[in-house]
Amino acid sequence: MNAPTTAPDARGATGKTADARQRATLTDYCASIGADPLLVQGAGGNASWKDGATLWVKASGTWLAEARRRDIFVPVDLAHLRAAVAAGQLDVAPRPLGEGGLRPSIETLLHALMPQPVVLHLHAVELLAQLVRPGFAERLRALAEAEQGAAGPLPPWLALAYHKPGLPLARAVADGLRRQPDTQIVFLQNHGVVIGAADAGAVDALLRRLLWLCATPPRPPVPVPAPVAVDMDAPAPTPPRASDGRPMAPVPDDGVQQLALDPQLFERLARDWAICPDHVVFLGAAPRRHDSAADFHTAQAACRHAPWPELLFIRAAGVYMADGFSAAKLAQLRCYYDVLARQDEHRPLTVLDQAQLAELLDWDAEKYRVALSR
Repeated sequence: MNAPTTAPDARGATGKTADARQRATLTDYCASIGADPLLVQGAGGNASWKDGATLWVKASGTWLAEARRRDIFVPVDLAHLRAAVAAGQLDVAPRPLGEGGLRPSIETLLHALMPQPVVLHLHAVELLAQLVRPGFAERLRALAEAEQGAAGPLPPWLALAYHKPGLPLARAVADGLRRQPDTQIVFLQNHGVVIGAADAGAVDALLRRLLWLCATPPRPPVPVPAPVAVDMDAPAPTPPRASDGRPMAPVPDDGVQQLALDPQLFERLARDWAICPDHVVFLGAAPRRHDSAADFHTAQAACRHAPWPELLFIRAAGVYMADGFSAAKLAQLRCYYDVLARQDEHRPLTVLDQAQLAELLDWDAEKYRVALSR
């Protein structure tokens, strides 16, 4: 990794050793949590640490799981960001240090705003399952108060309504921190959580406490139907086919298959699709769902110029993907199932509206991130 072009470090060898230890510890921690799909999904989430006047933040489009195998952190000028924030210039562009080709995370300013040395932003499933429910802030408050007797109160926390990632979210967080400067936890509706603490161990302790606090058991899976006997004199059943004639393959994930096999989850596809930004950015604004493969082909034939889907949900049959469906998209699809499986079947969810969808899907920063994750 290129060294930051800042002034020489005046803290001496002891300070540099401590910084190297902080970096090594956080790198290992990021790789560890990045391997858990209930915490991190593909390129989602980010982490940072502050080293004097430098903020090291995850690069856009990189995966936390890759932290041990490649450089995923970009050094940016923290003093420059803080001066801009103090002047009310929250639209400031991060100033990378060095000559690396990666861009800082679109959430870089959020990390600069949090005062703690280490900051973690995740789309953890157990937390997201709470954050997509109406009245999530009141629910979190009740959960925290109920748990308080055993472990004491949570550190200062905020619960914010949904804001588009990037500048709108940074503005909302900045407003919250002005009201409550000692905030360590920020819950983001339909998005995730931000945790700030002194080091990776302290961040992880808070994360584990929140996961325990918000845990919801998933609904039991619907059994996969037994194969049906095929009449040898009748045409053999075939899976849906893509535009080039190749069969679409079943998604190789038993949990994801529940989205078509479980009647309750299949119905949720229509009304509860757009649950969070990453889901929409990687998988689109609406699902393609049909009652049968024949119904899909009939609909497609009626609209000959319609684009063929990468992802297809067939009621009671399965979830299918086109050739080239990326690992990043599969990670987001699994996250979607994991969140929906933790909802009561009668519970309504909060989803992104049409205006929020439009601003996400026409955003160059997210197009760049998706392109890197193919």
